[in-house]
Amino acid sequence: MPTIKDIATMTGFSVTTVSRALNDYNDVNAQTKKKIEDAAEKIGYVPNILAQNLVMKKSKTIGILVNELKRESSKDGLMLEMLCGVSDVLADSDYEFVLLSTSTAKQKNKTFKQLCEERQLAGLIIQGLKNDDPYLEEIVDSNVPCVLIDILITNETTKYVTSNQIESIKDAIKYLHRLGHCAIAYMNGSDGAHVSTIRKQGYLEALKEIGLPAHENYIMNGQFDEDIAKKVAMPFLLNHPEVTAVFCASDVMAIGVLSAAKDLSIKVPEKLSVIGFDNIVLSRYSTPPLTTISQSPYNMAAAGTELLTAMIEKKQEKTPFKILNSELIIRESTTFQGSV
Repeated sequence: MPTIKDIATMTGFSVTTVSRALNDYNDVNAQTKKKIEDAAEKIGYVPNILAQNLVMKKSKTIGILVNELKRESSKDGLMLEMLCGVSDVLADSDYEFVLLSTSTAKQKNKTFKQLCEERQLAGLIIQGLKNDDPYLEEIVDSNVPCVLIDILITNETTKYVTSNQIESIKDAIKYLHRLGHCAIAYMNGSDGAHVSTIRKQGYLEALKEIGLPAHENYIMNGQFDEDIAKKVAMPFLLNHPEVTAVFCASDVMAIGVLSAAKDLSIKVPEKLSVIGFDNIVLSRYSTPPLTTISQSPYNMAAAGTELLTAMIEKKQEKTPFKILNSELIIRESTTFQGSV
């Protein structure tokens, strides 16, 4: 691989001059810079981003930090959408990004500060941290710019992007009620996730507003996993025949509920209506196609990237957060109660 030394030999300039020209220092005259750039292009020189960061004392690397990235995560496609959103915003800039996976255990062995310093990160977009994760407290106290996805924390160096989840979930529950459903269960994700707290709040507020009682035994935890959701839904549906609708905090869990209903010969939507959240690609092709709340991880990540680069470059933003719209998408997994 061609190096700066190769360019220096080719052009006759010193390594220092070549380095300063390639890093766009203004003390290198235009003619010299042009010769060096032409030589670099001719031999196919590719700059080392980390080395440039050290020279310039300014990083251009953004970290995308996600919690417990697993093979099962590919099922919903949300991470790919997020990465595309980041990539498209950065496409015409000189920023690079790296994907980093963490867990509660990893966070106990390496501090957030160490992670940022090792990778020379200018800032991070962070998704999926749990309420009790060590990094969450460290991020709030850090001077590294961060944008949190669906974690509603702000200060001088921390902003967030989310969607209007509570309002859209309330719309979904009220829609079920208008269809005649009065016993509506809720499949939550996990108690440790911020989005679980928010989405459960939407469910409970909707019940209160339409005058339905909130039964604690109508709330399940499916851990945002299809198989776990199915396993939890099977005994629930058997023990609660009065329940005619289930709202799920993710489409993946809703697909698990659909599978449980099928195995129990409970017809959807004739005997059980099911709504999910996310509008993943699979929701259109489930049997029946899933009614769901649509939000765009692509747009959320793109908005987060814009917020983050503005912070890094110390540009003034109007607000410390962005709230995007989500909406109810009605398909065939919901119908009027008692229509058959």
